[in-house]
Amino acid sequence: MLDFFAIFSKGGIVLWCFHEAGVTESFTGPVNALIRSVILQERSGNNSYTHNALTLKYKLDNEFELVFVVGFQKILTLTYVDKLIDDVQRHFRDRYKNELEEKGALKLLLNSFEFNDEFQTLLRMAEESSRSRGPVLMKSFEKSQKSQKTVKSMIETKGGDKSKEQGGKNKKGNKKEGELCGGCCSFPCRLIVSVKGNYLDILCLEVLNFSTFTLANRKSPKPQKPKGKEKRVWDMGGSSTKELDYSASNGGNSLETASFSKDIMEDLVGVAKKGGFGGMFGMLKGLVGSKSLTQEDMEPVLEKMRDHLIAKNVAADIASQLCNSVGKKLEGKVMGTFTTVASTVKQALHDSLVQILQPKRRVDVLRDVLEARAQRRPYVITFCGVNGVGKSTNLAKISFWLIENGFSVLIAACDTFRAGAVEQLRTHQRRLNSLHPPEKHSGRQVVQLYEKGYGKDAAGIAMEAIAYARNQGFDVVLVDTAGRMQDNTPLMTALAKLIAVNMPDLVLFVGEALVGNEAVDQLVKFNQALADHSMSDKPRLIDGIILTKFDTIDDKVGAAISMTYITGQPIVFVGTGQTYNDLRSLNARAVVNTLMKA
Repeated sequence: MLDFFAIFSKGGIVLWCFHEAGVTESFTGPVNALIRSVILQERSGNNSYTHNALTLKYKLDNEFELVFVVGFQKILTLTYVDKLIDDVQRHFRDRYKNELEEKGALKLLLNSFEFNDEFQTLLRMAEESSRSRGPVLMKSFEKSQKSQKTVKSMIETKGGDKSKEQGGKNKKGNKKEGELCGGCCSFPCRLIVSVKGNYLDILCLEVLNFSTFTLANRKSPKPQKPKGKEKRVWDMGGSSTKELDYSASNGGNSLETASFSKDIMEDLVGVAKKGGFGGMFGMLKGLVGSKSLTQEDMEPVLEKMRDHLIAKNVAADIASQLCNSVGKKLEGKVMGTFTTVASTVKQALHDSLVQILQPKRRVDVLRDVLEARAQRRPYVITFCGVNGVGKSTNLAKISFWLIENGFSVLIAACDTFRAGAVEQLRTHQRRLNSLHPPEKHSGRQVVQLYEKGYGKDAAGIAMEAIAYARNQGFDVVLVDTAGRMQDNTPLMTALAKLIAVNMPDLVLFVGEALVGNEAVDQLVKFNQALADHSMSDKPRLIDGIILTKFDTIDDKVGAAISMTYITGQPIVFVGTGQTYNDLRSLNARAVVNTLMKA
């Protein structure tokens, strides 16, 4: 049933693997795809990954830096896989704990991890347990709670049935106030009894005669109205001489009844629940490097980090997935010496964000243009995006950048829908040629515009422009397309046709840095449209992103994270102004530092 099961370190060393008899394909391809697309891209919030015809399920062991991966055909529904991974992880750790604690890749290579017999036993037990569990039958109506309801039980009375509530409360208390706790202290003590939220948990107080209170009595009683005129008491005048007599409190050795405020009592209860009566040693225990992180420890910090990311314009879904991924990455990991949970989680999130902004594929336009020139063909870049994000403006900026690097450019005006689109490009062409006059380039214009007017087929114009550039010896063709909303099906179909017919070298999505959750919807639907209307088995999707209006957002740079996380593609350029020079490459660490700044 299983195709393979592999255990390897995060450094890439395979410790042990199981290959099903009869399976000819190697598991290295799917596992490498899992590492590249999920683990390195910080997408480990979900423990399942699909690669071609295989479903991979994995689990990270952060204490020993191990990855457990199982692969099976995705048409199968194997209910025991999660239990099998947990069992294998537990048994493998217990059996080879000493070898795994030895640091260094060489020591892992020298050790022999024989785990076949134990794995077969665990696999057989997991399969048998899944077979023994029969299908869950639906309850009949007579057995359901709904059948027990009557008309009388559904009528709500004002204030509820108080007698039942009081009766239920009295049943749940095991000990009454004032009883001895029975040996937990060296002298008698009182108990605070727990009764389903109305009283505090049972807490042994090592002082006699503590005043106890209930949570139900938190509301102060309504002050009674005075019946008659009261005697005025001046603040500085004093009331009687008895208040000046301190002999009763200063003399004698008897222990008086201590009265505490509710806030102090709540603090005591909170400390008791957390086991915090250990003094200084209990406080230091959380700082030294002997504590393994749990999900409960990280939950409050991750929640704050999620809210912080959303406030910085990261899409809400992306922020949740990032925090879940960081939580799984840190779960079980031993904290460093004198580090807190908050600092550990924050550093892990910082590293994850930097990794996301440095994706698996780097786009080097100048190198690719030189390779295309060596093949005597133009390098084609297509720009797409929603309305008003600055496609034509950033196309002109990239034209200026290419001209500065010694390349000739042909602009294809394929926006045949918006009025004034061709005239806008013609204005850019005229200004760029004035900055680089033909006299400096052997009498040839370094930027030319190829246009056929409005109302024509954009895919046909792009094809003719590419052919014209090949004949005239242009280095780069920049294809400008019409802005379209992601929900406009006819225009999305036309864009997919243009890309499928002309097969450009680079498809750039132009998006605003101002968007938040909308960035996810835009990129998902643009990619989906390109995939649905493609005529090949491997459709051309978005290859890179241009982030415009980056100078207007101050520290709310979360759109860069959202767009890169959705596509897995890099941000090639960042628009930072309104002149031709205002085009920059993205500095990932600077963006993450701005994002994490409070």
